[in-house]
Amino acid sequence: MSAANVALAQINASVGDFSGNAAQIEQMARQAAASGADVLLTPELSLTGYPCEDLLLRPAFVEQDRLALVELCARLADLPNLAVVVGHVYVQDAKLYNAASVLLGGKVMARYFKRELPNYGVFDEQRYFSPGDQACTFEHAGVRFGLNICEDAWLRHAPTAASEAGAQCLLVLNASPFHMGKFTHRLEMMRRCVDRTGLSLLYVNLCGAQDELVFEGMSFALDRQGHCIGHAPAFKPALSHVLVQSSGALALGDGPWTPVTSMEEEAEQEHLSLVWGALTTGVRDYVLKNGFKAVVLGLSGGIDSAVVLAVAVDALGPEAVSAVMMPSRYTADISQTDAQAMVETLNVNYQVIPIGDVTNALEQALAGAFKGRSPDTTEENLQSRTRGTLLMALSNKLGSLVLTTGNKSELTTGYCTLYGDMAGGFAVLKDVPKTLVYRLAKWRNQQSLVIPERIITRAPSAELRDDQTDQDSLPSYEVIDAIIAGYVDHNLPLKSLIQSGLDEAAVHQVVRLLRINEYKRRQSPPGPKVTVRAFGRDWRYPLSNAFRESLSD
Repeated sequence: MSAANVALAQINASVGDFSGNAAQIEQMARQAAASGADVLLTPELSLTGYPCEDLLLRPAFVEQDRLALVELCARLADLPNLAVVVGHVYVQDAKLYNAASVLLGGKVMARYFKRELPNYGVFDEQRYFSPGDQACTFEHAGVRFGLNICEDAWLRHAPTAASEAGAQCLLVLNASPFHMGKFTHRLEMMRRCVDRTGLSLLYVNLCGAQDELVFEGMSFALDRQGHCIGHAPAFKPALSHVLVQSSGALALGDGPWTPVTSMEEEAEQEHLSLVWGALTTGVRDYVLKNGFKAVVLGLSGGIDSAVVLAVAVDALGPEAVSAVMMPSRYTADISQTDAQAMVETLNVNYQVIPIGDVTNALEQALAGAFKGRSPDTTEENLQSRTRGTLLMALSNKLGSLVLTTGNKSELTTGYCTLYGDMAGGFAVLKDVPKTLVYRLAKWRNQQSLVIPERIITRAPSAELRDDQTDQDSLPSYEVIDAIIAGYVDHNLPLKSLIQSGLDEAAVHQVVRLLRINEYKRRQSPPGPKVTVRAFGRDWRYPLSNAFRESLSD
C-alpha cells in the first residue's frame, strides 16, 4: 500500500518578517520535495509570525501578509506535486481570520479558518480574529487530510467536523508557547483528540522566541491509538517526515526524530535541559531579532548573575558578552574572586568599575535633604541605582543590550531596586524562581563546570550592607517559591496554602509583598516565560488595588 509522505517543517518565524518567513518556508519546501515529500506542514501563522498582537489592526500589515502569500504561492508553482500548508491571516467579508491555506501548483487548493480562538493566559485572539465555522479537508497522494489550527484540536468541535468530512489524518498547525510541563500536557490533549476522532494526528509547532514567549518546537506524530511515535528536536528548526497510509496508519520517515519516553516522564535532567533551552533561545532571539550584536550584564559574584552569564554565553557566544563587576565597600573579596574565576572560564569581556566614589558623591549631594534622618534602604538602593546607571551608560556607548539578573522570587517580593538592578533591556530570570535558579546552576555545571561551586553553596546576599543575607528580611526561598507556585501560578486561595503546611505568617508576608510591589513589576523588562504563569502577559493585576484576601475567602 502506498503512503503519503508528510514533512513537518518546524521553523523559527519572526513577526512581520514576511520575506524572511516566506524564504524559510520555500527552503523547507524545496528540501522536502527533494526528499520525496507529498505534503509540507508549517506552523500556525508561519508566514506572519506569532503573536502579532496589535499589528493585526494595521491594514498595511494584513495587506503585506496577503501579498507575501500570493508571491510564495507563485514561487512554489515549480513544485507541482508538493502541497504546502501555510499559516497566515486572511480577510473575508471584512472579517480577519487566523487561516491556513494549502498551496499546490501555484494555486490555493483549500483554505481553513481557525474555529477556536483562545482568550486566556498569554492568548487574546478574540481581540483580533473572527472564528471560522467550516471544516476543511483536502485529498493528496491518496490520503484525505483534515486541517486544524492549535486550539481547535484541544476541543471537540473542529476535529470532529474534520472526521465527519472524511479526513483520515488530522494535520494541526501550532504556535504553542513553552512552559514547564507543557509538552506532556500537549500530548495528553492531543491523545484525547485522537480518542474522540479515531484519526492519526501530525502536530507541527513553531520554534524560537518572540518577546516573552518561547516556542520549543518538538513537533510530533500520534498514531490512531494515541501513541506518540516520535518528536522533533527542541528549540531548533527541523524537517521531519512521516509516512501516512490511506487508513491513517503512520510510520516515521527521514528526519531528526527522538523517542518520546524520557520527555513524557519529565526526568529532572530533561526538565532542566528544556528550561535552559528556553532561556538561551529567549535571549538569542530577543537580542538578534531586535538588531543587537552583544549584551552586557553586572556580575556580582552571586548565583543569579552567574546563571545569567552562563545563559548569555550559551546563547550568543563569549565574544558577544561583556560582564562588569561594580564593587562597593560591602562587596566581599570572595565575590570578586569568584566573578573573576567565572569570566576566565567563559572567556568573556570583563572589566571592574568600583562604585564607591560615585555612591559617596550621591550621598553627599543628598546630605542636606536627608539631614536628621537615619540611613536605611535608601542608601542601599543608591548603590544599586549607581550600578544600573553605569550599565545603561555602557549600553548607550557600546550598543549592547543590558541583561538584568533578578529572578521571579525577587520580583514577587519586591526584593529588587527600581532603576537599579531592574534597569535593562531583557530580564533573563524574570520567570525563574530562586530555587530553580540553583537547580539550573547545578545542571549547567554537570554539562561543563562554568560556575564556581562557592557561588552555588554560599548564602545569597545583595551585599548592600555589612553581613547582609536575603533571609534577614524574607522567608526561605523554598517557602517563597512554594507560595508563588500556589498563589501566583495556580491561583490557590490563602487558606489552601496554609492548609498545605505553609507557615501562615510567611504566606501573609509574601502575598502582601506581592501586592505592594506591582508597580515595580509593571516597569520591569520583558523576560522569557518558563512557568505556568509569568509576570507580564500572564499576569494583569491593577496597580491601584484595594482588594485584600482573607482566610475566609
